[in-house]
Order: sequence, then structure tokens, then C-alpha cells
Amino acid sequence: MGRVDQKIAIVTGGGNGIGRAIAGRLAAEGAIVTVTDQNPAAGKAVADAVDTIQFLEHDVRIEADWAKVMDNVLQKHGRLDILINNAGILATESSQDVESTSLNQWQAVNAVNSEGVFLGCQHGIEAMKATGGSIVNLSSIAALMATPHLFAYGASKAAVRQLTKTVAVHCGRKGYRIRCNSVHPGVIETSMGDQVMALGGGNVKEKWAARIAAIPLGEAGTVDDVASCVLFLASDEARHVTGAALVVDGGMTIE
Repeated sequence: MGRVDQKIAIVTGGGNGIGRAIAGRLAAEGAIVTVTDQNPAAGKAVADAVDTIQFLEHDVRIEADWAKVMDNVLQKHGRLDILINNAGILATESSQDVESTSLNQWQAVNAVNSEGVFLGCQHGIEAMKATGGSIVNLSSIAALMATPHLFAYGASKAAVRQLTKTVAVHCGRKGYRIRCNSVHPGVIETSMGDQVMALGGGNVKEKWAARIAAIPLGEAGTVDDVASCVLFLASDEARHVTGAALVVDGGMTIE
């Protein structure tokens, strides 16, 4: 208990999956958390379960929504200590190789996964630069390896990795005391994991089995595995860690 005691945090896409696990873990360790999501029912369910979590409806693609979220948090708490840019989507169509990806799908995936993180970092820096803080961006192992079946998604998550490093250097050189790191989950047991396996057709159970067989540790990760890594980077335990890419993949990307 208390690893982020009384710190003020925002978790985007916190209504389900990894985002929900992160919000719950931060709250359990003492943080006062604002969960944002486009799904009001999911977001409210998270907030209703924990007294120290509030919910705000938020589309990370819209700059005005970011301004409203930041204004709400700063008016209530006077500062922001932790920003977790977690909101993301996998696909908008049933196929996503380089030949089949439409411009609409490319733009839709990148609008959430890379532009949403850009806006989050920009507004987060403005909110934190006088007091310092930690920004954690959720990327993916898709940023670290070829993703022929996830063309737009892989490109968007690679953008997050590069953006993270640049934000880290910028904030360090400006003396803002804002750390910025990325977390790169591999095969994780979530609804998005099921969506990955369903892309392009085929037997989903067989795809899961094949993907797990490629993991040196021999099992898929859980949302709690990811949340634990995010908690470390958000906490003062990581005070000298910035620009890092923390991989949570059971060894899949070991070369």
C-alpha cells in the first residue's frame, strides 16, 4: 500500500481491460484517480466500485475533451502527478495487412493510438511542468517487430515509442521534472487479444495456442502484469527512469 499515496492520476481508456486494471492498481496504492473513457457505462462501473476513482467521458481524439478533463482535475485537486495514456483501438475492419488496409482504417487507428497520445502528452506537460510528474504511454510489442497482420496498429504503436522518447528528452532538458516512459505489452488475456486472434479469419483457439507457444515463459500475460509495470513507472521508485520502453511479453521479443 501507498506506493503512489495521494498522487493525482488520470487513466485514459480506463473502462475495461488493461486500463481498468491500471486504475484499480493505482487506487489500491493510494492514488486519487480519474478514469476517462468513451463508454460511459464501463467508466462509471469502474468509478462506482472504488471511492477514490471518478469517471469523465472523454474522446482522446478531441483536443477540447482533453482541455475539459485537465480543467476538471486541476480545479478539483490543484495538480496532476500521473498521466497514463492507455486508450487505444486495434482495428476498424476485419483485415489489416498493407494491401487491404483502407485509408479510413489507417486514419482511425492512428487518430486514437498516436494522435490521442500526442494530445495527452501535450496537455499533460502543460498541467505538470510546474510541479513535475510521470507520463506513461501504453505502446505494444507491435512497436518493436514487424506486424504484417496489424499494419496500421503496429505503425501507430511505433509512433508512441518514438514520441515517448522525444517527450522524455524535451522535458528533461526543459527542467520540468516530468518523466515519460512507454510500456509494451505482448500477448495479454483481454478482449483486444481475442480481437487480434480473430483478424483475418481462422480458428481463434488455434491462433491463441500458436501465439502462446511462441512465448518463452509459456503463458499469456494478464492485465495485472501490465498494471504492475505501469505502477512502477508512475511511482517515485522510478524517479531516475525516463525515455524507457518497458516490455511485458514473457520473452517474445528476446533476440
